[in-house]
Amino acid sequence: MKRVDNVREKLEELDLDALLVTNMYNVRYLANFTGTTGLVVITKEEAYFITDFRYTEQAAAQAQGFEIIKNEGLIYEEVAKIVKKDNIQNLGFEDTNITYATFTKINEIIDCELKPVTGLVEKLREVKTEDEIEIIQEAVNIAEKGFDYILGFVKPGITEIEVANELDFYMRKLGATEVSFDTIVASGIRSAMPHGVASDKIIENGDMVTIDFGCYYKGYVSDMTRTFAVGDPGEQLKEIYEIVYQANKKVAEVAKAGMTGAELDAVARDYITEHGYGESFGHTTGHGIGLEIHEGPAISFRNEEALVENNVITNEPGIYIPGLGGVRIEDDLVITKDGNYNLMSSPKELTIIEPNI
Repeated sequence: MKRVDNVREKLEELDLDALLVTNMYNVRYLANFTGTTGLVVITKEEAYFITDFRYTEQAAAQAQGFEIIKNEGLIYEEVAKIVKKDNIQNLGFEDTNITYATFTKINEIIDCELKPVTGLVEKLREVKTEDEIEIIQEAVNIAEKGFDYILGFVKPGITEIEVANELDFYMRKLGATEVSFDTIVASGIRSAMPHGVASDKIIENGDMVTIDFGCYYKGYVSDMTRTFAVGDPGEQLKEIYEIVYQANKKVAEVAKAGMTGAELDAVARDYITEHGYGESFGHTTGHGIGLEIHEGPAISFRNEEALVENNVITNEPGIYIPGLGGVRIEDDLVITKDGNYNLMSSPKELTIIEPNI
């Protein structure tokens, strides 16, 4: 129940009597619940898990330390009963997760002050335990095995979507429960699209191919990008590849606790800018991963908060030239007190697949 205790510390800081948790990722984080319906109420003394008849048995097994409450009617009516029983005067709610219509309904039912709270549990989730890091490592291992496999599958004449499907199914064979997001396979001039989800484009000789993918394993994600060529992609794309590769290495050399997200973002951005491609690097250098594919901390010029030990972040600089193609290389790093370590071991030097045509 350490995670619940951490929430209680925040209740004191925010002068709240209780917190209503409705974001299902946060529900899982706090209660270890893997179902799809339920919510959590944490007070200074109690922890409640509310769900319907479909999940009460599962909740009893998973949500250790929580009082399990079955709702027969509207789930928020059970929250109202808790508010009355425990004399809760103010209740925090997750303002980025509850719609205005739901807020209005809750406000009609619950007899206490509702206070919006932003990112309380999400901030706690940014710092991973060793157990969480071990699970992420397993998700990374599956992704890397998938990439090794797919390098032997790609050849001229097959479509991007065939590559994506093959990769997705292979990761599932290795134990993944689902993909982290729609797998990106962007070849040729489409590789200039940072989020070019796999299409029916046929991969051709001379194409640069970017694959951005990952998988869920025991609730946690991996996030990996590699770019390779099918045949010779030409001198400019090989030059761009080397710049991105060096930018990725520079981030890994300096990332550590105490650096801000903005400072780390600048390491990659400044290097790419110095080599003439600053305007072609439009996204951030990275982001946190965990229960969700995009979590804090952001490795972005907007983030002035310092990284801390056991943040797990992506390192993914890229360059994209419309009409030519693009390159992105992405690893998953664990931040340590004095540095970081890479959960990935896949080679990052440019791989050129001989087309055999």
